Amino acid sequence: MSKIALITGATAGIGEACAYTFAREKYNLILTGRRADRLEKLSAKLIADYGVEVITLEFDVRERDIVIEKLESLPAEWKKVDVLINNAGLSQGLDPIQNGKYSDWETMIDTNIKGLLYVSKVVINWMIENKSGHVINMGSIAGKEIYANGNVYCASKAAVDFLNKGMRVDLLPYGIRVTAIHPGAVETEFSEVRFHGDKERAKKVYDGLTPLVAEDVAETIWFAASRPAHVNINEIVLVPTAQANATTFFRK
Repeated sequence: MSKIALITGATAGIGEACAYTFAREKYNLILTGRRADRLEKLSAKLIADYGVEVITLEFDVRERDIVIEKLESLPAEWKKVDVLINNAGLSQGLDPIQNGKYSDWETMIDTNIKGLLYVSKVVINWMIENKSGHVINMGSIAGKEIYANGNVYCASKAAVDFLNKGMRVDLLPYGIRVTAIHPGAVETEFSEVRFHGDKERAKKVYDGLTPLVAEDVAETIWFAASRPAHVNINEIVLVPTAQANATTFFRK
């Protein structure tokens, strides 16, 4: 059987771009997401275009019992996952801490931290049994540097940064590779989700600059995943040329 990549949050943006990139490299795919219609459409296209095998699992990573049930329901041969891409994540709201909405905080913490852990625990134990694997965690430059009104989102991505480091240490005896990818400004539906569907406000985030696109990040993930087995890239921070750090941009 071909190598297998499991990608969470595969229905749009970076997750969808990763699905195309790994299908191009002839990986069979397990794609998860909350939107069944998008998963089905993506699956059909990948099978038609690349001749790979695809399994789709509809779930929200926040729902622990469903995550475990859906993953454990996979056939044994599909549990030989070579690469786990923990991509599911989001930001909601851009408020100072004193005005933050509880629902936004809970959604970010439950998705970005707890959801990543739920998926990881299941798949990592498969990797330990298989004596190989590579976990790739989607962080953010926001997990490296705080910015105004980023409070809880930045904290959630800082947690991903440290969970990545913890996984690297804990999984060292098993030969399992662990990598974090920390992008800067990427033009996907990310900002639209942050602003609760306000497309006009989301567009202004990228005014005057050329941001990264999802494919840029997917190719970086593929680079990390495709290194020889004795090479582990601990982390990569990638930003647009017009972005120096989390808060410094050159806008024309």
